[in-house]
Amino acid sequence: MSREISAEGDGATRIDARPGAATEPSAARGLLPLHCGARGGVCYVPAAVDAKKAAPLLVMLHGAGGSGERSIGLLQPYADREGVILVAPDSVSATWDLVQQRPGPDVERLDDALAMLFARYTVDASRLAIAGFSDGASYALSLGLDNGDLFTHVIAYSPGFMSVSEPVGAPRVYVSHGTGDEVLPIHVCSRRLVPQLQRAGYDVTYREFDGGHTVPRANATESTEWFLRAR
Repeated sequence: MSREISAEGDGATRIDARPGAATEPSAARGLLPLHCGARGGVCYVPAAVDAKKAAPLLVMLHGAGGSGERSIGLLQPYADREGVILVAPDSVSATWDLVQQRPGPDVERLDDALAMLFARYTVDASRLAIAGFSDGASYALSLGLDNGDLFTHVIAYSPGFMSVSEPVGAPRVYVSHGTGDEVLPIHVCSRRLVPQLQRAGYDVTYREFDGGHTVPRANATESTEWFLRAR
């Protein structure tokens, strides 16, 4: 597989946490704090999660000025129906460190959150996704490709860019973008990024829609079902 993605990062986006047998099993369900400081974020463990079975897990990264608790609502209906664990950290600052400067604090926060969840819940390593909207989508693409040996799927709703240090693995990628997006115009964002991903050999599902800087319910539904079909 070709890997011609431009290397703009500095190698600080690697995540060490890996799923395995839960060493500190937890029966906690519902919306739970991540306990990562003043802006920590949340995780959501549906009642449908069976302690005896491996559950799919999806990381959701908010847009600039957002929060994990607000962003998690987009995918919560699917989590409830399918038994998906959702992880929605807050960025340390107003947006993600890679957007503002160099990666570091936000990568460490996500790594710590995943390590905690992997210790408490059994996660399906074949269905482990990272998703995001806007700045969060740019960050999801960047982290997802640099950690393709951890994340099997990357979902980017209206991304602006990607900064990849050393792409690893071959995660499948889903991208959606509105043709009327005035915040991150499609012609300089997804219409540039998607061909770059395809040339690099990634399996990309791309959806353009008639609309602005948003995530239509249809795209949220399709991308989640696309992820959950995997084994």
